[in-house]
Amino acid sequence: MSAEIIDGKKVAGLVRSRVREDVEDWKSKGNRAPFLQVVLVGDDPASKVYTGAKTRACEEVGIETHTEILQDTISAKELKSIIQGYNEDDSVDGILVQLPLPSHLSSHDVIESIDHRKDVDGFHPMNVGRLTVDQPCFKSCTPAGIMELFKHYSIPVKAKHAVVVGASNIVGSPMAIMLSRENAAGKATTTICHKYTKDLTQHTISADIVIAAAGQPHLIKAEMVKEGAVVIDVGINRVADETREKGYKLVGDVDFESVKKKASWITPVPGGVGPMTVAMLMKNTLLAAKKSIYPE
Repeated sequence: MSAEIIDGKKVAGLVRSRVREDVEDWKSKGNRAPFLQVVLVGDDPASKVYTGAKTRACEEVGIETHTEILQDTISAKELKSIIQGYNEDDSVDGILVQLPLPSHLSSHDVIESIDHRKDVDGFHPMNVGRLTVDQPCFKSCTPAGIMELFKHYSIPVKAKHAVVVGASNIVGSPMAIMLSRENAAGKATTTICHKYTKDLTQHTISADIVIAAAGQPHLIKAEMVKEGAVVIDVGINRVADETREKGYKLVGDVDFESVKKKASWITPVPGGVGPMTVAMLMKNTLLAAKKSIYPE
């Protein structure tokens, strides 16, 4: 068996095209363009790359955006004051604070200071809580993107056993919630594993769907996956590679070359889940502008 490749780049392009058409339709009715305010604290190189990708995607779909770059010495009080200003600004539809933050700032505290109606990342406790009880909310972009991939490729979730490796608030936990909530007539049975899980293989080997989001290079190997499983790799890890100009290469949490010989479907890294995260952010920002989830 050789797995079918789940092309996240292609599907993300389709999502962005739909968003672009919806933005044009929204503006044709006399509405202003959606506006996303990005806040970047410090000069972390990876964060700069991520925010750059997000702002370029905004430009592509017709969403206006601005990135405010703040010193990494900013206090929590000052940062939250700036965020409060955006909360109260009716011209700002969505607010995104790029993570991670400098160590002296609490990401939980900062995220909670964002108006949940503008939390297009889907990280605010109000949105997470509403997701848990099947209420309308902004959904965390990476898990939402994975669900969109399942939908596009007609990969069934109903009555399947899904194992999520990684329990972060950004990916692992909301992913498990979405899988268990998907399809009220027959939801997935979901197991969450993490770095404290004993004998990880015992869990992954029985899974119909494996979602790797632990942030550990090549954690999931062929012997940990059963024949015909669907394997989704969320990991983006830098591994030293002297043959590359940059001195490193990007790899996922899955040993792609060996696992693809057993899986039925698999996402590559890069080009799998990553583009979907940005595409779903665009979708959330449009929904925020339309007040589709939290009407005024």
